[in-house]
Amino acid sequence: MEALQPYIGQITFGGLAGFVAGYALKKVGKLTALVLGLFFIGLQVMAYYGFVEIDWTRIQASVDPLLGQEQLRSAWQRLLDVLTYNAPFAGGFAAGMVWGLRRG
Repeated sequence: MEALQPYIGQITFGGLAGFVAGYALKKVGKLTALVLGLFFIGLQVMAYYGFVEIDWTRIQASVDPLLGQEQLRSAWQRLLDVLTYNAPFAGGFAAGMVWGLRRG
């Protein structure tokens, strides 16, 4: 049992760190969605009144390549790599982060 003691601490700390990181990430994501939503509404109002003209086809062509399944999976993996860099508790962190994202 004593041989497992350091690992239990790492998993516990990693899970806790992952949870708070995931929780914070989800809150920041919600705030970002709010800001982008308000920006979109503002653009649409200005387009409606003729102040600006928006080429949605061009915007969609620019954004579509970024939203492919492989690109999103790669972005998730890069995020986990950065957040667990040089940390011995990566397994607990990943599980805690998923839990934090769900609870946030």
